[in-house]
Amino acid sequence: MKTITATVVSVHSGGSEQLAKEEQASIIVELDGVVGDRHRSYSREAWAGDKQAKGTVRRNERQWSAVSAEELLEIRGAMDLVEPLTATALGANLCLEGVAELSRLPKGSILRFPTGAELMVAEYNPPCLDMGTKLAETLTTRSGAPLENTSFSKASKSLRGVVGVVEVAGIINPGDEVEIIPYEHPSWLARSAD
Repeated sequence: MKTITATVVSVHSGGSEQLAKEEQASIIVELDGVVGDRHRSYSREAWAGDKQAKGTVRRNERQWSAVSAEELLEIRGAMDLVEPLTATALGANLCLEGVAELSRLPKGSILRFPTGAELMVAEYNPPCLDMGTKLAETLTTRSGAPLENTSFSKASKSLRGVVGVVEVAGIINPGDEVEIIPYEHPSWLARSAD
């Protein structure tokens, strides 16, 4: 895969238990996550959907989350929303522009920023019912039809963005150009057809 160049539209963090995260002038990322963010930690408790029993302490592969402006527009269209859908409302740490298929980045892909900060993709960020419920309560459709709790989950399937871990500490600013290096298996790992 070819390297992708994108731009940071906005950066966010939030220390409360609310799902939304406030827009910031910049964010600092350390090896345990985004400074001032509620997801900052080396570990987290497993929840429903994880391979471990709920409450099991496990490695935190969700130190940061990112969405793309292009995918947010697709979700907005599918939900027929009046208002723009924002990274703030979705509780994402980063909103990027110029990577239309952010959600399809493979595990191990690297996001490299001008300050030297590097983020590694751990997995796709599936939509959650709590977020869908909150959005259904606060957003309106162009037609005036009420949103269902599942409207967001249906519209954002394969478009919800990615989560990951911090590889190299640094500062991330709106307007930063980010180099995205999609993960590819090294050629030496390929088995020969002999």
